[in-house]
Amino acid sequence: MIYDHRTYTCRPGTIAKHLKLYEDSGWQIQKKHLGDPAVYAATETGDVNSYIHIWVYESAADRAAKRANLKADPEWQEYLKKSADAGYLISQVNKILTPTGFFQKL
Repeated sequence: MIYDHRTYTCRPGTIAKHLKLYEDSGWQIQKKHLGDPAVYAATETGDVNSYIHIWVYESAADRAAKRANLKADPEWQEYLKKSADAGYLISQVNKILTPTGFFQKL
C-alpha cells in the first residue's frame, strides 16, 4: 500500500474560491477514478492558504493506472483548464508515503 500525499498552496484570499471550483467541477470526476481519499482537508494553522489530500493505492502500478485514467478523462481536462484559468494555485508538493512495518490500516 502507498499513500499519495499532496499539498497545494493558493494565492492569499483565494482558497475558498479554489475549493468551491474543485467541489463543483473536479471532486466527483476525481473520486470516480481514484476512489475516496483518506484525507481531504484545509490547513487550520500554519500556512492557512494550503490544503492537503491523501489518496491510498494498492501499489505504484495501481496509482499509475488510476491517474492515467483520470488524466484521459475529458471532464478532468476541462476542470484543469478552469483551475488554470482561475489562477488560484501557486504551488504543489507531492509525496509518496509507504507505511511503516508496525502501522495497521484502520
